Amino acid sequence: MTEVELVNVFTHMGRGGNPCPIVIDASNLPAAAMQSVAQHFGHESGFVLPSPGLDSDYSFRFWVPRHEMEMCGHATIGALWVLATKGRLPAEQVRIETRSGSVTGYVDRAGSGDPSVEISQPVGKVVDLSRADEEDILSTLKLSRRDLLDLPIQNAVTSRVKTLIPMKGVRELNALVPDPSPIEACCGRIGSTGLYPYAIDHQGERRFEARQFPKSSGYPEDAATGIAAAALAFGLLRNGLVDRNSERITVMQGRAMDALSEIRVRFGFAGERPVGCLLGGSVTLVESRVLQLEDARPAADS
Repeated sequence: MTEVELVNVFTHMGRGGNPCPIVIDASNLPAAAMQSVAQHFGHESGFVLPSPGLDSDYSFRFWVPRHEMEMCGHATIGALWVLATKGRLPAEQVRIETRSGSVTGYVDRAGSGDPSVEISQPVGKVVDLSRADEEDILSTLKLSRRDLLDLPIQNAVTSRVKTLIPMKGVRELNALVPDPSPIEACCGRIGSTGLYPYAIDHQGERRFEARQFPKSSGYPEDAATGIAAAALAFGLLRNGLVDRNSERITVMQGRAMDALSEIRVRFGFAGERPVGCLLGGSVTLVESRVLQLEDARPAADS
């Protein structure tokens, strides 16, 4: 029997967010059982294991219904939130090993409210795509260049590569209809794990809106995607859409799914040079459930 906490991460005014099953005692779960949890709920799932060494406090693993992921921002935030609410964190700052590298989590328990959680992401890398790749993406999404701002389509990455597509407006953004099979093929050709079209909501307030069409997660769209929002933040900086300071950037996502979500990003600087960012958002508990996973299907432990 496996205890699973289902939380919504990156909620907006207590609603929306990305559903995420969390198992905080996963040391005895084989890969097949982890994948079975993700398949049962149909969402990215996070699993907490003991630290593999002295340099970290925990090891986290992440699964979607079809495969394991190297990193999942909202599952990391959700797992830290669950650990904090259960009194299982050794400190307010913890080091986590993931398959994409080390992550630092910051948990603020000030006052009597819910824990506030942020996680570190490395400095983003942003690359303009070629004209041929741009045409591939536009064809896949049934768009023309007239539907976009006069900005490049870019691959950006902090933990996983996302493709940033600058839509002309929020209305055009939310009119997109994803088709998973062509999107998966397109992402494979351009070296991306998901298409992330975005639009300016209120530039002065550093508020933007986005949608995430994942490459091969087993569902056509995400309500909130933390590492995509972190990658977007560096794209916004590169394109001059935000100033070079550590004020909050807000990315709204999930409106087209009737699950409006709020993701918050803050840059860190060493002088004028960005050195990374902090990714955070609100979390709510949906339910606690006990699953029997003896019949889990086999999965490669990789």
